[in-house]
Amino acid sequence: MPEAPPPIPEGACDCHMHIYGDPARYPVAPTNPAPVPSEGTLAAYRQVMARLGLSRVIVVQPTAYGADNRCTLDAVAALGPAAARAVVVVAADTQEAELARLAAQGARGARAFMMQGGLVPWSELQRLSARVAPFGWHVQLQFDGGELPEREALIRSLECPVVIDHIGRFEEPVAPDHPAFRCLLRLVETGRVWVKASSPYGVSRSGPPDYADVSALARALIAAAPERVVWGSNWPHPKTPEPKPDEKALLDLLAEWAPEAALRHRILVENAALLYGFPP
Repeated sequence: MPEAPPPIPEGACDCHMHIYGDPARYPVAPTNPAPVPSEGTLAAYRQVMARLGLSRVIVVQPTAYGADNRCTLDAVAALGPAAARAVVVVAADTQEAELARLAAQGARGARAFMMQGGLVPWSELQRLSARVAPFGWHVQLQFDGGELPEREALIRSLECPVVIDHIGRFEEPVAPDHPAFRCLLRLVETGRVWVKASSPYGVSRSGPPDYADVSALARALIAAAPERVVWGSNWPHPKTPEPKPDEKALLDLLAEWAPEAALRHRILVENAALLYGFPP
């Protein structure tokens, strides 16, 4: 018989997912007019949490809604402060009063999506980091990891912590000894940069079930700096063709990346609590 997957520790957190709602209440932004996933409701995600044994979640503002954070924050409010936090989208000139309002509703980070549909360009990132730093927020970045060597100096200069999505999201496959991945490890070594062990399917060329090419990077990252890694499901896997990945299989994959129970506890519970401000 196949070995049973390891148990999920109490307090485990999904640090990267999205919620979508009724288009009549939450209109899609003109910058990203694609239809929203109809299956991406809060009710559907509650079932995912129960199936995976998760206690906490970080709702990340999807590009579909631009800087209109209502759907994300409504989901956080419904889940409650013991279970949920938000990563929102704000402009570099957002006023302090608005940031304070978002923080009171559970926002702990500002998303900068550096691909099609994103609202914050690289040229505004320094200003954004200075704006959110006084609130204890981080900047969450998603971009092609192949750009890391040219972006390293800017990322190091930001005035707040940085979270990099999806194991670096290397659009062109790289090995752990590739200069761009070594750059990611150098950033993590600063103690101010975190990485989400999420969406291995997004750029993998080897494919399921183990996504061997991206998994090699995940294992190297966790071996180098387990204290700066968090896990995310990327549910409901927007813009991913059918069949969608199974969240349970993605969570089980973490046991291959981090074989020791103590490492998985650190990634799923301790690191998430520290980064997003949950009680320990």
